Amino acid sequence: MLSLGIDPGTATIGYGLVKEHADGSQQAIAYGVITTPPTQPMWERLKTIYDGITELVHLYQPDRAGVEELFFAKNVTTAITVAQGRGVILLALTTCKLPIAEYKPNQVKQSIAGYGAAAKPQMQEMVRILLGLDEIPKPDDAADALAIAITDLRHAVYNEYE
Repeated sequence: MLSLGIDPGTATIGYGLVKEHADGSQQAIAYGVITTPPTQPMWERLKTIYDGITELVHLYQPDRAGVEELFFAKNVTTAITVAQGRGVILLALTTCKLPIAEYKPNQVKQSIAGYGAAAKPQMQEMVRILLGLDEIPKPDDAADALAIAITDLRHAVYNEYE
């Protein structure tokens, strides 16, 4: 099974594709970021995000997708902007007919590090170890997206019946 994990945003959107083999091992197939220039109008940035997600789905043909839910404590303006990007991501995935699961940040941390309040460096190192990578994936958004994909694969059996 192949999962596309997405760390939503509007300036930088992390993506990671993780394949789970029959023996339960997992492999990073691809990871990176989709970026949009802050000088562009928002509607153009949202179109870039939509096109980027659609292109990833067509290129890699994942079986499902996991998307991180938003968590903001302070900045409402940032939350609204990121929510716009997240909405476009969900639309692109739905248009591509992918099953989607959504995960809270603490669910991803619990799944990867065994602790719902794990620090970012701990999470990144666990992603590296779990996927057998030589180095921690960069940038941070891509490492986060791989963590979301791993979490999605671990929860896929449960999500299929929701």
